[in-house]
Amino acid sequence: MQAIFKRELRSYFRTMTGPVFIAALMAFVGVFFVLINLVQGYSYFSAVLSNITIIFLLIVPILTMRSFAEEKRAKTDQLLLTSPVSVTDIVMGKYLSMIALLGICCLVMCLAPIIIHFYGGGSLAVDFIAILEFFLLGSAYIAIGMFISTLTESQVIAAVGTFFILLLLQLVNGFSNLLPTSARGSYVCFFAVILLIALLVYYLTRNYIISGGVAAAGIVVLTILFFAKKTILEGAFAGALSSLSLIARFDDIMNQTFNLSAVIYYLSVCGLFVFLSVQAIQKRRWS
Repeated sequence: MQAIFKRELRSYFRTMTGPVFIAALMAFVGVFFVLINLVQGYSYFSAVLSNITIIFLLIVPILTMRSFAEEKRAKTDQLLLTSPVSVTDIVMGKYLSMIALLGICCLVMCLAPIIIHFYGGGSLAVDFIAILEFFLLGSAYIAIGMFISTLTESQVIAAVGTFFILLLLQLVNGFSNLLPTSARGSYVCFFAVILLIALLVYYLTRNYIISGGVAAAGIVVLTILFFAKKTILEGAFAGALSSLSLIARFDDIMNQTFNLSAVIYYLSVCGLFVFLSVQAIQKRRWS
């Protein structure tokens, strides 16, 4: 894993990907730091981070699109898959190299709270916690983009797919307000999600029994809930969709409060999509 990590990290600086990622993120941070903290005199750096999360929609697809898609297109992934290195080590090496670039940016960001504190404002603890949550938010986005890259050989498709998925996650709170809150409407929405999950399971396993079992079990449980206690489903899907929002949890830092549940959620998302990436590559290895 260490060798893959070093190889990938060097490759980002041998091409324009790494410098563009760092330059774009730090440019946004610098502009908003000057406007919000220095010009307007707001004493918390968390306000800057809350305003620049939108930049992830642009820079994460650029960073993650080549992680596996380019390897598959150039057929160099076959060298990795036939090497004695485990698939988990391959995925983790690539993932850690990408979040290392984000980590470099976050380390530089740590200078901003010190500057603010030097002039007698803000709280170092609150701002450093905000930077940590910003790093975890970006790490979750990178994990999602890496997984999408494992599903295609085209960097363009990987980039566009990542952009739209991240855009959807950015707007999920607004979408949840437009969804039906009736039990019947929630039933239909959950039914569609169960089918999508079953399709994903089939793509990863190519096993009709497992994917069919997932779909059948989910539909049976959902149907029992609908007929046994319909009130449980009223507004349930809108609430569940809203709870998936990554941005909503990060925005809590604007209240200068540490949200442990946000940290746990971000780590869970990272773990889930790294696991899915491993399974997607594992399927290719044995196919």
